[in-house]
Amino acid sequence: MTNDHRTALINGLLDLATFLETHPDVPVPFSVTVHHFPDRTSDPDQCNEIDQIAALVGSDIDYEDSPYGHYAISRLFGPVEYRAVAILTAARARHDAETSYRGCIQPDPTPAT
Repeated sequence: MTNDHRTALINGLLDLATFLETHPDVPVPFSVTVHHFPDRTSDPDQCNEIDQIAALVGSDIDYEDSPYGHYAISRLFGPVEYRAVAILTAARARHDAETSYRGCIQPDPTPAT
């Protein structure tokens, strides 16, 4: 992420906070998660990036995501979460296989009698 993108994101978050603070009638969610996904480089490179982020934010790897093939960390700021997630090759392949028929199967529009 370039400094321009970083500055734009930070300014957007600050603008959102100011807007919500000055418009108390606007509903807000109970929580917000800001995600960072490494570029789809090799699995070891993605994991290395997540490990580096974990050290920067003071977090450990979240092994609850491991069954899904994700290598992730998170840091909470009250109800706001910063989460960095590497979706590894096997997980992407499994997702692609599971969704490969999406849109190809149409239900029979006539109800069964």
